[in-house]
Amino acid sequence: MKITILSTSDVHGYFYPTDFSTIDDHHEFGFLKAASLIRKVKADERPNEIVLYIENGDIIEGSPMDSYAYNTRETTDYSQKIISLVNLLKPDAAVLGNHEFNYGLDYLGQVLKERSFPILGANISGESSSRILDAPYKIIEEKGVKIGIVGLTTQFIPHWEDPTNICGLHFASALDTLKGTVAQLRSQVDVLLAAYHGGFEADLITGQPTEKQTGENEGSAILREIPEIDALVTGHQHRREAAIVNGIPVTQPGYRGSDVGKIVLELDEKKHVKRSTAQLIPVSGQQLAQDLQQVSEQWYDDTQKWLDQPVATITGDMRITDHMKARAQGHAYLDLVNHVQMEATGTEISGTALFNDDVRGFGKNVTVRNVMNSYVYPNTLVVEKVTGADLRAALERCASFFELREDVSLQISAEFSTPKVELYNYDYYTGLDYTFDLHKPVGQRVGKIFHAGAELLDEQEVEVVLNQYRGVGGGDYPMFSADKIVREYADDMPKLIIQYLQDHPKITAAQPHNIHLLR
Repeated sequence: MKITILSTSDVHGYFYPTDFSTIDDHHEFGFLKAASLIRKVKADERPNEIVLYIENGDIIEGSPMDSYAYNTRETTDYSQKIISLVNLLKPDAAVLGNHEFNYGLDYLGQVLKERSFPILGANISGESSSRILDAPYKIIEEKGVKIGIVGLTTQFIPHWEDPTNICGLHFASALDTLKGTVAQLRSQVDVLLAAYHGGFEADLITGQPTEKQTGENEGSAILREIPEIDALVTGHQHRREAAIVNGIPVTQPGYRGSDVGKIVLELDEKKHVKRSTAQLIPVSGQQLAQDLQQVSEQWYDDTQKWLDQPVATITGDMRITDHMKARAQGHAYLDLVNHVQMEATGTEISGTALFNDDVRGFGKNVTVRNVMNSYVYPNTLVVEKVTGADLRAALERCASFFELREDVSLQISAEFSTPKVELYNYDYYTGLDYTFDLHKPVGQRVGKIFHAGAELLDEQEVEVVLNQYRGVGGGDYPMFSADKIVREYADDMPKLIIQYLQDHPKITAAQPHNIHLLR
C-alpha cells in the first residue's frame, strides 16, 4: 500500500499565473495550475494507493485579487469564492496560516463559511476557536488503513497581529502540542501526518540553528524530537524544500502556488512505513483548471479593471531602479509612504520598509496597480510613544542590515538573508537625521540622531508611526511593543496611500538626504 500526500501552501491569493505587475504579466505559478497538477496525480491513483491533499495555509491574503475581495466584501461574493476554489479540489484537511488573521475573525469566518473540508488546529484554542476551526486532528479510514492528520499553526501570531484580530484565541507551541497529540493518537492510527503552517529554525542537513529560537518556526525540532510522526508538511517561510530528515519525509512547496509538495509512504504488510520519498513538483506547464477558472474569472477581470484605475499624476520620478541604494540613501517613494503615515496619524517621525526588490515605486501616472504592487501588505498603523534610546536601538537593528564587501560595496548581512531573505525587516525613517558607520561593530553603528533640528536624547520621549507588524515588535524589534501604543488606525496602508495621492494633486518627487552611510 502507498500513501501519497499532496500539499499547497502560501498561495497568498495568487490563483492565476500573474504577479499583476502589468495586465499581461505571466508567470508559471498559481493555484489554478496547481489544481490541474493535483488532479492529475489523483487521477492516477491505483487500487493499492491512497492520495491525500492538504491545503497548508496563507491563501486569503497577499494578492490584488485577495485585496479586491476584501475591499468589495459588502457588494460582491468574491471573498466566498476563495473557499469555492479550494472546495473544488476536495482537500482532506486544511490548516490556517498566520496571514489568515490579517483581516480579522469576522472576515475569516465569512470566507470559511462554506468550506466542505475540515480546518485543523491542534494548537489554537480559546472561545473564538470554534468560529474558524473544526478539530485538532482528523482520522481517515480508507482501504483498510487508518491515517491521522494533525493540524498546527505557528504560535508566533500574537507577536505580529493586531490583538483585535485574534481576540479570544490562544496559540500554543506546535512542538509541545504535537507531542501531546501524538501520545494520544499514535496508537489509534496506522499512519500519522502533521500539517504545520510553520517552517524550520535549523539547517535540515547539519541541524545548526539558522535563526533565533523564538518559537516562530519549530519544524526542525518536530523532526528531531517527534520520531513517531510519519510525515511533515510545512509552509510559512516560502522555501522550496523536500527532504528526508531523521527518517521523516518533509516538504515545503514554495510560494504563490509555484510547486505542489508530494510525499509518498510505502507500507509493509503490518501497515508500517517501510520506505518514503519527498519531492516538489513544479506547476510550470500545467493548464489552468477550467472549472476553477469559471468560478473566478469575473473576479479576476474585475480585479484587473480596478488595478488600472488612475489615482494621481506625479511630477518627477519615484521609480525604484536600485533597491539597495534606496535603502542605504533613502528614496522619494519611501519618503512619500512615510509622509502618508505621518499625515494620517499626526506624527512627525515615521518608519517604513521597502518590502521586496519587486517594488517599483511610482512613475508619472499612478494607478491602483502601482500602489498595490508597491505596498503589498494590508498593514494598518499604530503610533507609539518611545524614547530616543528606543529609536537608537531600532536604528542599530536597521544598521545591521548592511555588510561591506572588500571593495566597500554593500551587501545584505546574513542575519537578514539566511535562511530566508527578510528585506521587509529593514526600515527607512523620515523625521530623523541619522548616520550609520559601517566600519564600526554591529550594535555601535548609529551616530547622533537629530529630530526637528536638535539632537534626540536617549531619555527624550517622542511619538513614532509604524505599521502594526513592526509596532508589536515584529522583525526582531523588541524596543517596539503593544504596551507603548498610544493610538491605532483601522484603515490599511494601500487605502491611505490612494487617499493621500488623491488629496494632494501636486506631488513632486524629491530625493531625501536625512540618512548617511559611512563606508
